[in-house]
Amino acid sequence: MQNADVVPQTRRSVMASQAKSKLNIPDLQRSAIGTFAPIQREFNRLFDELGNGWSHLTQFELTPRTDMTETKEAVTLTMELPGMTRDDLTIEVEDHVLTVSGEKRSETETEKDNYRISERSYGAVCRSVTLPTSVKEDKIKATMADGVLTLVAPKDGSATTRTIPIQGGK
Repeated sequence: MQNADVVPQTRRSVMASQAKSKLNIPDLQRSAIGTFAPIQREFNRLFDELGNGWSHLTQFELTPRTDMTETKEAVTLTMELPGMTRDDLTIEVEDHVLTVSGEKRSETETEKDNYRISERSYGAVCRSVTLPTSVKEDKIKATMADGVLTLVAPKDGSATTRTIPIQGGK
């Protein structure tokens, strides 16, 4: 009789441990899915891009590296645009949004004894920055040197900083 009592308890404990292990498997699956989902999305995006053909990958739009500093007197933007000249760019400002855009086309052709190489590339850049309302839009100055565009937007000094006190609740 004593053995009969032990066996059912053992079966119960085995069944309980199996039930617990079955519950842990979905947790691991959910964890793996959550971990690998971003990688799967990137692979899907890559293959979608490849499905559009190679020419789709050679035409791209870049967002140039931009540094923005602000002082009491002006806002200064510096953009890295290697290989571009001032003739390749357009600078516009509307409703305190400054937009720098442009495109660069490059074509090279090499002809030698029994072969010819013709290469073309195209790239567009676009960057928009919202300026503070205190900027004098008609006074913005732009300079370009060594592939670096510098924009200086002077302020009119009308902006003020106000501290707002925090009041207690009920």
